[in-house]
Amino acid sequence: MLNQRALIYLNEVIRRGSLRRAAAHLDVDPSALSRQIKMLEESLGSKLCERVGSGMRATQAGLLLAQHFNTQRAQEEAVLSRLNALQGLTRGNVRIAVGEGFIADLIARPLGDFMTTFAGINVDIRMAGVNEAMSLLKDYEVDLALLYAPPVDPALYCHVETRQPLDLIVPPNHPLGELERPITLDDLRRWPLGLMDNPFGMRQMVNMVEHHERIHLEARLYTNSVAVLKNFVRSGIGVTFMPELTVEDEIRRGEIVPLPMQYALMNDARAQIVSLKGHELSVAANTCLHHLHHGMRFFSASAPRLLR
Repeated sequence: MLNQRALIYLNEVIRRGSLRRAAAHLDVDPSALSRQIKMLEESLGSKLCERVGSGMRATQAGLLLAQHFNTQRAQEEAVLSRLNALQGLTRGNVRIAVGEGFIADLIARPLGDFMTTFAGINVDIRMAGVNEAMSLLKDYEVDLALLYAPPVDPALYCHVETRQPLDLIVPPNHPLGELERPITLDDLRRWPLGLMDNPFGMRQMVNMVEHHERIHLEARLYTNSVAVLKNFVRSGIGVTFMPELTVEDEIRRGEIVPLPMQYALMNDARAQIVSLKGHELSVAANTCLHHLHHGMRFFSASAPRLLR
């Protein structure tokens, strides 16, 4: 039988990349943590961690054990949540990684409705770009992730997918809005452009189109904030790219106008709710997934302009 305490310690060392950081997170003495991992290595006859610079890195054996530990823990949590459900007790915790572009849609009604309906379920929301959100899933830090234009990853399972084109958004009465055709990257050369940073799905899609069209866009503003880009456009300073639903309120108020792009890649962009493949979701996480699917506009249907 594997020593569960040693597995917990090993898992944290691998996640934190350092013996001291793992010990600080677990609030234990580093020497006690090191001792437990050493005993586990001796009992298995395999090296589980190796020192790299000032940190620690898992060996193949260590990664295998950490994966076993996390899978076992997820299965136990799922069984316990089902036992609670059999007793009529809908309670638990749900951890979700969410891109900032989804926040307005999430907060508008679905999150409040969910927390009111399921008062026993606590929700932990982590703001993250697409790359970070995928890493959080793989590190077992979250149960679900809401992703925009993610790269294909065989380690993830997609529960819900809708088509949400990446549009150009401009201020009202902008000259680009007078073109009676979809916008091209070449059309943007005259106008100040704002872009999200590279770890975000919106930016990665723009990068792919740039590469395919052999056009390099010179942006005047780079940011990791959707709110900053919205205000950049609303104030009339420049233009940027966003899905229609991310700026739905601003469009309704007449502050922003969305314009379709010419490129199939942008017009076929997808929004997804994903989890880690093979990681069984708890009853609480499944309940939340169902609620987000039917309560969020991003996931209940494809983009409004496609439906129109």
